[in-house]
Amino acid sequence: MNRLTLGIETSCDETSAAVLRGMRDLRSCVIATQIPIHQKYGGVVPEIASRNHILSILPVIEQALHEADAALADVDQIAVTYGPGLVGALLVGVSAAKALSFALGVPLIGVNHLEGHIFANFLADKELAPPFMALVVSGGHTALVDVADYETFRQMGQTRDDAAGEAFDKVARVMGLPYPGGPEIDRLAHAGDPEAVDFPRALAQEGNYEFSFSGLKSAVLNYINSETMKGHELCREDIAASFQAAVVEVLVHKAFEAIRAAGRDTLVLAGGVAANASLEMRLRTEAEAAGIRFLYPPLRLCTDNAAMIACRGAYQAAAGRYSDLHLNAVPGLSFA
Repeated sequence: MNRLTLGIETSCDETSAAVLRGMRDLRSCVIATQIPIHQKYGGVVPEIASRNHILSILPVIEQALHEADAALADVDQIAVTYGPGLVGALLVGVSAAKALSFALGVPLIGVNHLEGHIFANFLADKELAPPFMALVVSGGHTALVDVADYETFRQMGQTRDDAAGEAFDKVARVMGLPYPGGPEIDRLAHAGDPEAVDFPRALAQEGNYEFSFSGLKSAVLNYINSETMKGHELCREDIAASFQAAVVEVLVHKAFEAIRAAGRDTLVLAGGVAANASLEMRLRTEAEAAGIRFLYPPLRLCTDNAAMIACRGAYQAAAGRYSDLHLNAVPGLSFA
């Protein structure tokens, strides 16, 4: 199939559109980020995000088509994120996609944002094919997903509370670091001692593939408050390194335990936290030692983007899975 797919992504604070030819030939991907807008609030403000999506959605689509040297009339199908995410933000993308689908008379494909993150790896590695294990780690989600084929996903475990990326942002805020906190924590951690503070690792039982980072976040806050009350000087580098080491250790341990349980030989990393250098290095080292193939997308495909949505949509279309114009935003959508 050589169809032209227009992808649209507006689940949080990135407005993105992409054009994909066939299944993996990415022709363009445009992302309008709202990070500078939300930085002064220390995190994403949903209503502000929705308003800025409205302002950006059409210019971003037009730019993506222009960079792909395509016109709206060339589009064969439209893929759009319909969940999970912020409901107001999702509605902007879904409404735009439905309007274009109706006006152009082309099929509409509702895409699960989490599945999209996994499919970013198909754009990064043209030879990748299921089955494999996926570790999805982003600001809103942390999950281990066994991908049996292009349409079959088994969630082996997910976070019970804070996602890993959310914990990074909250700890960064407590430490007075700017939003988004993940890159700032990673930067500080390189100059710190990961064994300086013994922070807890939750749900460490063998065979438990679920995650919990809320207690770890609280432990960091309690440590900072305790040391401050004692009049001790805080070493932010050591705190960042110790916190990050705790998160990475849990993610890596559970990922490889899940791989062994499912009998897979390939691990793919997906989501915004895939850009974390310490996580990528630790996973790569463990994979080499275990003889496991390890893949992760380039930075521009780790964060929220429409390229991954277009790719996932193209595979859904190949399987005959389309949506109708009753498609609605589902903010709490999970893996099927």
